[in-house]
Amino acid sequence: MTEFTVGGLGATEIAGQFGTPLYVYDGDELGARLTGLRARLHPSLEIFFSMKSNPNISICALLHAHGARAEVSSLAELETALRAGVRPSDILFLGPGKSVDEIAACLDAGIYAIICESFGELERIDRLAQARGIVANVALRVNPSFAVKGSGLTMGGKPRQFGIDEAQVLADPTVGARHPNVRLMGVQVYMGTRILSADSIAENTSRILELAEKISVRHGFPLEMVDIGGGLGIAYFENEHDLDVDELAGKVNPILDEFATRRPDTRLVMELGRYLTAMSGTYVVRVEYTKESLGEKFAVTDGGTNHHMAAVGIGSFVKRNFPMSVLNRADEPADESWQVTGPLCTPNDTLGKKVALPPVRQGDLIGVHRSGAYGPTASPVLFLSHGYPAEVLVHDGKPYLIRERDTTADLLSHQRLHHVAPSEQPAR
Repeated sequence: MTEFTVGGLGATEIAGQFGTPLYVYDGDELGARLTGLRARLHPSLEIFFSMKSNPNISICALLHAHGARAEVSSLAELETALRAGVRPSDILFLGPGKSVDEIAACLDAGIYAIICESFGELERIDRLAQARGIVANVALRVNPSFAVKGSGLTMGGKPRQFGIDEAQVLADPTVGARHPNVRLMGVQVYMGTRILSADSIAENTSRILELAEKISVRHGFPLEMVDIGGGLGIAYFENEHDLDVDELAGKVNPILDEFATRRPDTRLVMELGRYLTAMSGTYVVRVEYTKESLGEKFAVTDGGTNHHMAAVGIGSFVKRNFPMSVLNRADEPADESWQVTGPLCTPNDTLGKKVALPPVRQGDLIGVHRSGAYGPTASPVLFLSHGYPAEVLVHDGKPYLIRERDTTADLLSHQRLHHVAPSEQPAR
């Protein structure tokens, strides 16, 4: 009987050692994913790991060891990147609602650049930099007037909380001069995510580079960095196809080469999260019960949407199934239809509908594949107080616990009991 393996270790062995539910990440896949992309794309392009996709410190450290820089969006992500060994000069901080504490931390750490998303934020950066007697490196995030098709979730070309509208940026060339403690030095444009078309990515890249040059000329600042976003997609669903990296390189590299030849001192940045981490991860749950209801088969498991909300359609996802299998009997024909559900008290806790699986038995391990991005951190992990699942990284054939699962004591430790005297009850 063949079972699913991660880094040469069987799913049964991993689940037996660390329990379920849990996320398992293939460290070899993580490293190869990044190095393979870097080997094909233009050498001037730097890959910044978008930590929002999977902010575990060990994931960040492994990708950094293979050459990734870091793009962060919170205080915790910033600290995680620094502890993982990423140099401040290789960190970008972005996000539409940066707090005073977050901007101050960026300035104090001396990161490469803050990606500014509004004129109000620019004023705040200027004020905090002035208080420190420094000049802050700032790249403008621009919401372009154009939109490119092919994105699962569009973030440009429409009214958005992200970035400053292109027309507003071009209409006010004095914005830099009005903020003497800010040094404009770059442009970032993020068009969208889950892009599976090499043509769309190439078109994005070309138009972003053109817009960045236009803005730098208009504002009179040196174009030291252009962040072309990223958004490279992963095929999750039927009738989707993964990006052909060789095709992508063939279309994007000439664009990058022409720009880099003209502007050899401009740092070229691509942000990648899902593309780097998704393929490496498997969400592993154990079947607690099987049952039938009105002619449909149900596999009720010990983990669900509280750990993997993306699998049921949040954000850019439509409600289609992620790829799934019975991990401990991976070679059996998947000739039955199953509803795979979790332990939550809601009918919405369904990981997969009408999933093709072999006959499912109590105690089986079911895996939701391609789950290394936007797993527990994009899910309501505290619903019903189940808490955070364990996370395991298999690296060089050995499993490492990289996040302990929440215990009942963990969940209660942050609560404070306010004692209320019982009310008087009338005697019976």
